[in-house]
Amino acid sequence: MQQTRRDFIRTVGTLTIGFCLTGEATIWPSPTQTLPGDLRENPRINAWLEILADGHVRVLTGKIELGQGIRTAVAQMAAEELDLDMSQVEVLLAETGRTPDEGYTAGSNSIEASAIAVRYAAAAARQKLIQLAAQKWNTPADRLEFAKGVITDKTGHRNATLAEILDNRQITDEVRMPVTLKQKEKYQYIGKAVPRDDVKRIVTGQPVYVHDLEFPNMLHARVIHPPVYGAQINAFDQQSVKSKLPDITLTVNGSFLAVLAPTEYSVIKAHDVVQNAVKWSSPEPLPDIQPAHLPAYLRTLPVQTERVTEKGDTTPLKHNATLKATYFKPYIMHGAIGPSCAVAHYENGKLDIWSHSQGVYPLRETIAALLHLSPDDIHVKGTPGSGCYGHNGADDAAAEAALLAVANPGRHIRVQWSREDEHGWEPYGSAMLMDLEAIVLPSGKITHWNYALRSDTHGTRPGGNPANLLPAHYIENPIAQKPSGYSGGAYRNAEPYYAIPNRLVEAHFFTGPLRASSLRSLGAYANIYAIESFMDELAGQVHIDPIEFRLQNLDDPRAKEVLLQLQKQIPPNQQDIGIAFSRYKNSGAYCAVAAQSSINKSTGAPTIKKMWAVIDAGEVINLDGIKNQIEGGMIQSASWTLYEQVLFNKDKITSRAWSTYPVMHINQAPEVAVTVIDRPDQPPFGAGEAAQGPAAAAIVNAIHKACGQRIRMLPVGKIQTPRPA
Repeated sequence: MQQTRRDFIRTVGTLTIGFCLTGEATIWPSPTQTLPGDLRENPRINAWLEILADGHVRVLTGKIELGQGIRTAVAQMAAEELDLDMSQVEVLLAETGRTPDEGYTAGSNSIEASAIAVRYAAAAARQKLIQLAAQKWNTPADRLEFAKGVITDKTGHRNATLAEILDNRQITDEVRMPVTLKQKEKYQYIGKAVPRDDVKRIVTGQPVYVHDLEFPNMLHARVIHPPVYGAQINAFDQQSVKSKLPDITLTVNGSFLAVLAPTEYSVIKAHDVVQNAVKWSSPEPLPDIQPAHLPAYLRTLPVQTERVTEKGDTTPLKHNATLKATYFKPYIMHGAIGPSCAVAHYENGKLDIWSHSQGVYPLRETIAALLHLSPDDIHVKGTPGSGCYGHNGADDAAAEAALLAVANPGRHIRVQWSREDEHGWEPYGSAMLMDLEAIVLPSGKITHWNYALRSDTHGTRPGGNPANLLPAHYIENPIAQKPSGYSGGAYRNAEPYYAIPNRLVEAHFFTGPLRASSLRSLGAYANIYAIESFMDELAGQVHIDPIEFRLQNLDDPRAKEVLLQLQKQIPPNQQDIGIAFSRYKNSGAYCAVAAQSSINKSTGAPTIKKMWAVIDAGEVINLDGIKNQIEGGMIQSASWTLYEQVLFNKDKITSRAWSTYPVMHINQAPEVAVTVIDRPDQPPFGAGEAAQGPAAAAIVNAIHKACGQRIRMLPVGKIQTPRPA
């Protein structure tokens, strides 16, 4: 994907010559409602939409495409409200100075925040365009028709494109509530399975990703990362390296060391030579413990405690508890198939960065602080990377590229991590311990519930703090402070969604031995796994069917509906099917999952044969997109649950390759079936993280049904005592 700098600057965007129309004859009702989504921070229409000279519309979203299909969803919204063909809508993804600042693409929030903002901006733009045409032609607005980017007088005497109505300007009005949206019975795209236009390019190997970027005279770079956290360079024989590799460029900034060369192959070869010429210090070792002993070790760490929920009688249950149990989830990595990558260019005091960061504006602020530059002198263009729901090495690679670009001005610098870099240095999803106790009556009603979790942070994204960037700790003047994090993610979905009158939820936060941050669904995966496993165990205590037990303890009709629909999907009277339920964040999408398992009687290896899901995410925007998200979520969760854990010893992370960090292979993936409940009268929810937790619990509940063994410590691995035939 060859680009010149001139090409890039030209494609940064159109010149918007705005004019404020609020003084025209448009009559907006006084605001009686809060603006939806991210319109609250960016209320002007032209923050979200641009009318192009050919009459097409460019949608601007501050979100990045992660594989979740946000590009298609926002295009659907605009095409629907403006009565355009999908081919008449293009989408510009997150880019500083061009798109709205929507923070991070995270938390299944893109539909609720960005796509909804585009919908209302497009509806407001439609109304304004009709009013402008009516004024221009001195004709009543109800005599005008709006379709395919053309406004037509019903008499047939006049028509004009959107650009002609605007005289090649943009609408700078603010969206004011209420806004009249298109009638649902007239929808052409919303709720339909509109295919993503990037899939064909991806599967045919066309340039799509940041890894594909090429610029004239570009240098390829590899950073020589330390063997373990905290190690610093004690000695580096730079002269020896230069004598062996006279054509390469070295950048040394404290213990931040990189090699640069004209081709990717040459820089990889040079990296190995340079790495062997470095002697590193021996920092404080990691805990020297076996994986099975990690839960006990985490209990020894100092904690800060937060009482998340307290309702009714919260005294310890002691001997009154019907059941007590502890569940564990290990450190898990994102494991992106394509390692992190970024390109940067610095010249005349201006820094351009291409990155698959999930937050281009926070990244800009953080790199500005790292390099002591003004944010106004940094431009970050979001460019898709390998699928990663969460915070992997993307921001670190961008920071490394920025440091190298400033040290080598005038040339584009491309940094790509190796597989060993990605596995060893990305921030992982934290290990977690969950302790539960409850009282359930013989009737099946839960009366008391106590829950205590232990976790490290689930969010050390850059967020303006350069200490959260990996290279900040290795440069000549390192950032001394520790990375700061978001603790609240640990107790996401820690409070059960069931109607339990007496409940206590506490979170105990530790600082663990490994780098940790955001991984898909944050703490919800482990919390729902624990809660829904425990619900099955409680159902067994009172001899009630697991679905019926949950229905008895729910008071939300939509929650009950996904379970009842799931019950219809799965074969009756099967002894190898487990189920689970959750409402993501207890305020988002409802999801019920079932899994069917089998156990190899000779090896004890579990197999998941089929998984079913029923999802209620409110109004469906893209039917195909929701199904894709739930299918992918179930399979990723199955891989986490069955196989994945980060291994380490006192010297280093040892999970540095796929052989030491196995993931589910395609021939191990279960058959999946997804049923979507569409509720056009309800707000839409994001569905990207709805399946992670219930899928895990459904799997371990299915394994228990199949062999009688209750799994409380992940990953499942091999069942040691499979039930005899």
